[in-house]
Amino acid sequence: MAEIVLIRHGETTWSASHRHTSYTDLELTPDGERQAREVAAELAGRTFAAVLSSPRRRALRTAELAGLPVTEVDEDLGEWNYGEYEGLTTDEIRRERPDWVLWSDGCPGGESPEQVGARLDRVLARATALLDTGDVALVAHGHSLRVAGARWIGLPASGGGRLRLDTAAVSALGYEHGRPVILRWNSPGRAGAPAAGPSPDPN
Repeated sequence: MAEIVLIRHGETTWSASHRHTSYTDLELTPDGERQAREVAAELAGRTFAAVLSSPRRRALRTAELAGLPVTEVDEDLGEWNYGEYEGLTTDEIRRERPDWVLWSDGCPGGESPEQVGARLDRVLARATALLDTGDVALVAHGHSLRVAGARWIGLPASGGGRLRLDTAAVSALGYEHGRPVILRWNSPGRAGAPAAGPSPDPN
C-alpha cells in the first residue's frame, strides 16, 4: 500500500543553534548537505508518484540532494510562522515568557497551532488524493511535519509536540486495517547512525 513519506530538511546554521526558523530562507550547512545525500541512500530504489516541497531553499536543496524531483512547491508545507519569535531560541523566549510552549501558545505575530493544523490538513488531503498513483513525498520542516504526523492520526496540532523530528529524518504515514497510522518516525537518513542527542526543541 502506498505511503506518505515525510523528509525534514538537512541542517542549517539556525537549526544547529536551535533558533526558530520559518520564513528566514537559509541554505544548508555542509553537514546539512551531507545529511540530504544520505537521505538519497535511505530512499534508494523507491519511486514517488509526487514530491511536494516547502518553497524554502533548505527544503528544495534537500530534495535535490536526496534525488527527489519536486513536482509541486506548496506554501502550505512552510514551517510554522514564528512571528516575533523568528530567530530566537526557546531559552531566549522563556526569559520573557517562562511558561511559553509553542504547541499550545503559538507565536505573537505568527501562527497558532490551529492555523498550522489547518494548512497541514490541506497538504495531507492533497497527498492522500495522490496515493492511488503511488508513494508521495513531503519535504519540509521540523514543526510543520510534526503537525502533519499528529493530524494524520487524528490528534490536534498540539500533538506534534510529542513527535520529535531531527534534521534529515525520514518518517512514513500509511494505513493499518484501513486506519491512518504512523508507520515509522524520525528514522535517520542513513544506516547505522548514532542515537541523537538531546532534542533541540523541548516544546
